[in-house]
Amino acid sequence: MIHHISIAVKNPLLVAQALAELWNGNVYSFSPILGGYIVRDFDEHGTAVEIYPLGTQLAPMVGNRDVVQDSFTPKLSPFHAAISVSVDQERIEQIAKREGWFTQLCDRGPFKVIEFWVENQLLLELLPPALASEYLKFTQPQNTEKFFGTPVTA
Repeated sequence: MIHHISIAVKNPLLVAQALAELWNGNVYSFSPILGGYIVRDFDEHGTAVEIYPLGTQLAPMVGNRDVVQDSFTPKLSPFHAAISVSVDQERIEQIAKREGWFTQLCDRGPFKVIEFWVENQLLLELLPPALASEYLKFTQPQNTEKFFGTPVTA
């Protein structure tokens, strides 16, 4: 169970507001990170997305983590997250269009997702109710193994 993820973006407040709109959630200031926000939808899993200003880095240190903020600007990364949302595909596309972000329906084989490219740089695979059930069916062991084969053992 993933309870929260963190992302770094150019415009944290705008991104937080768009994600809250997708979830019917709320945006809060995230005081541990200067200029950061957290989006909560108050589901039974405590799901949240922390949104940091681009250039924020977390570094390990004894006792906790250190927060470093600089001008580092990654272009693209392999990071992405599949997230269920409470709005439909039409609403997702409206939000993306309003913000100028690329979005498209993609067929991943055993399920479909809506690619939602935050700031045209960060991929979120959105699963509105009409697509979430298909994804959850795929995640059952027998269906996963049918697609990927048997688990890898050491």
